[in-house]
Amino acid sequence: MSRGEALRAYRGLLRATRKSFAGDTLMLNASAMEVRKKFEENRGVSSETQIQKLLEEAREASHFISTMIVQAKLNDRGGYEVKASPEHAGATLELPSEESLPKSV
Repeated sequence: MSRGEALRAYRGLLRATRKSFAGDTLMLNASAMEVRKKFEENRGVSSETQIQKLLEEAREASHFISTMIVQAKLNDRGGYEVKASPEHAGATLELPSEESLPKSV
């Protein structure tokens, strides 16, 4: 495995999070820290089989983030709007419970 493969996987995950969480600084920062943490945790892995497994997991995570996560944005009427793009076609929409949504004043 080349160092370049790991770097491509890392950058792919960061690109996916930047796209999915655009405009949400809190989620952008948290997701970037989580991606970094996971890669740091596995820095010492030397088994080629385990490395390939980790790279596949990173690719799957990037695909999941890109195609299955859409952020709802609060509109000026006090409701939430979701704007899915073509890569979200076929995904299932799951709405958060009322308790997890912030209450508007």
